[in-house]
Amino acid sequence: MEIPSKKTKDGIQISVRVEPRSSRRAVSGLRGDALKVKLTAPPVGGAANEQLIEILSEAFGIRRSDISIIRGHSSKNKVVGISGLSSISLKP
Repeated sequence: MEIPSKKTKDGIQISVRVEPRSSRRAVSGLRGDALKVKLTAPPVGGAANEQLIEILSEAFGIRRSDISIIRGHSSKNKVVGISGLSSISLKP
């Protein structure tokens, strides 16, 4: 499943909707044009943002250093930048 993304000069940007304090960590599909990600970490002190980067890195097989949060550091709705890619998709 292709994830809606916006191309940039360095890679792509995707919209992400996080659910902090979930019972499990997982990429759980799409919600509209946003990738839905469940986090076990609380939204305190950047813990949820760190876990989001870790989960995306594992899910897509890319380095953590290639992932950054562009907007939404303190929001459930985020824009995440991924360097070096032209598109990204979820395995069914």
